Amino acid sequence: MSTKDENKVETVKSKEDKATQTSPRSQKSTKFANFGATASQSEIYDYYEKEIKRLAIKSSSQSENEALKDEEETDDSQIKTYDIAHLAELARNMEGEVYHNMHADILCDLKYFEDASDAFRGEKGTLLPLWKFEQGEDKCLSVTALCWDHKHSDLFAIGLGSHKFTQQGGGMVVLYTLRNPNYPEFIFNTASGVMCVDIHEHLSHLVAVGLYDGCVAVYNLKKKTDQPFWDSRVSPGRHKGAVMQVKWQKDDLDSNHNFISVSADGRLVSWTLVKNELVFTDMIKLPVPDTIPDDRKDVFFTVGTSLDFHKQKDCNFLVGTEYGKIHKGSKLYNRFVETYDAHFMGVSCVRWNPYHADVFISCSWDWMVKVWDQTMKSPMFTFELETGAAVTDVAWAPYSSTVFAAVTSEGKVHVFDLSVNKYEALCQQKVVSRKTKLFSIEFNPVHPIIIVGDGHGHVTSLKLSPNLRKKPKDKKGQELPMSPEVEIAKMEQLLSLLR
Repeated sequence: MSTKDENKVETVKSKEDKATQTSPRSQKSTKFANFGATASQSEIYDYYEKEIKRLAIKSSSQSENEALKDEEETDDSQIKTYDIAHLAELARNMEGEVYHNMHADILCDLKYFEDASDAFRGEKGTLLPLWKFEQGEDKCLSVTALCWDHKHSDLFAIGLGSHKFTQQGGGMVVLYTLRNPNYPEFIFNTASGVMCVDIHEHLSHLVAVGLYDGCVAVYNLKKKTDQPFWDSRVSPGRHKGAVMQVKWQKDDLDSNHNFISVSADGRLVSWTLVKNELVFTDMIKLPVPDTIPDDRKDVFFTVGTSLDFHKQKDCNFLVGTEYGKIHKGSKLYNRFVETYDAHFMGVSCVRWNPYHADVFISCSWDWMVKVWDQTMKSPMFTFELETGAAVTDVAWAPYSSTVFAAVTSEGKVHVFDLSVNKYEALCQQKVVSRKTKLFSIEFNPVHPIIIVGDGHGHVTSLKLSPNLRKKPKDKKGQELPMSPEVEIAKMEQLLSLLR
């Protein structure tokens, strides 16, 4: 580069440097000072306290001088604490976003993952573990009940108590959402163990609970209180045994909410929510078994273990007993119209089919699951799941009339689809650790997942693989649209083979 070019470059640089510089004012016109400070949490808090006081005093037309004087005279212990309850909803939403990021991989599995290996299993399927919900205070309690909220499909309630009736204590009602598996949305402590829970189908803020001490209670999630809004503790209709099942009913003629409970004292009681009071009406008393001597029938009662009402015909209901019998009753006549000799041991659960009006299912501690047609005295299907393992709960799938799942005391989940295989389960999978019993199971009303509760107070969520939720197909192999008519026809085809 020539000397002339170098001089040109130096001139350009000097102009750029000069353009980015600022000339300080003379020291005579400018005062210089050294400043340094730290911003700790306590200083920030104190500043906000002063600012809130200043704004409050300004709004009440007090002078700023008086405010500063009052602030100096005010002791720190007398500083007013302001209500920040309005931030609770914002904090909850922020917490949800944080957990969404933490569990993004599992959320993607819940929504999008499909087990491609099902294509090589034939008709068999599997369960993909998602989250485990566990509350730190419930280690000594068992999951006694599970219930999904039908209005908010990601919310479910857990009842915590004890299946060992000689070791009873307090219990809990906990509501979790799938969006936040780390901490529950609501926690209610109860004086006695919780035996059953039911969320109102249309008013999801009403949660009915049955307790071991014979009380029933209703929690209102809209009320900011840990106590039930209605309870039967001082009611003369209070049960004398553990309340084994509660079920919400349609509103009565006066538009009052009501539910029905069945208890170990053998009574079916209707409870109506009237203002701040629970009004009871005795419906039916379970019949005493024939094996009981006549001189003891006056003091003996049949233990009701399970209760379910028909979805289409809500006047009909089923009650399972600890003596293996299932009674079909009618609310219109307040009496039992049929009795089935179902099992050799106590009936742990009985449920109507969500589609077909004549079909129901039962399970028992005698290792058996049975599918019934109410027009027949003997079961249509009988499945012995595991020798020596009690079947503690069973549930129909909401998306199919022929799919159901059961859990056993050996910690296994069994999933059946009668339209695919009428003889054995499509999936038998152990989902909890060794020597852990499963007591409850529920299908999500929308998503292809189930939740199961165990004897350590934990609830595990699992996703069904594609083979466990196949859609019905026509003769040409094309999938039929999901509809009640298609599901009824599918079950009716099975019934026609056995009637």
